[in-house]
Amino acid sequence: MGVGGAAERAGTMTRIARQTRAHARRLRSEMTPQEQRLWRELRDLNRRLGTHFRRQAPVGPYIADFAELGRRLAIEADGGGHGGPADKARDDWFVAQGFRVLRFWNTEIQGNIDGVMQTVLEALDGGGPPPPSPPHEGEGRRGPLRSRSDRTGAGQIEDRQS
Repeated sequence: MGVGGAAERAGTMTRIARQTRAHARRLRSEMTPQEQRLWRELRDLNRRLGTHFRRQAPVGPYIADFAELGRRLAIEADGGGHGGPADKARDDWFVAQGFRVLRFWNTEIQGNIDGVMQTVLEALDGGGPPPPSPPHEGEGRRGPLRSRSDRTGAGQIEDRQS
């Protein structure tokens, strides 16, 4: 989703392209109702637990719907415009940077926000993996994505099915 630039060429997340930052600002003002609902809950975690979730956060060449950079956790709210090879490549990039990625369908956020937040809390605590998420479009229903971890235990994709 992000725009290339020096950070993308270098494969690092140290520099964020000016266009990516501008695009993130636009996305913050155009959040879906599901993103707004999840953001309210994540802001509450920020206040209660001292987390530091950001919304529409530029990370390297991409923009995460929500990210807790210190804990290397990215959260994506998926509607009809998500899925497929682009999201898989994006998830792979986040994992390579040491992030754990959680994806939730918009219907799950709308109808089961308590379950969504429980999964987020477990991810923050480093708890066991949540139930599988929806597969990327075109991958069928073969269960969760394969998890990869580096030596610190970071760098996992958590994929949930509703």
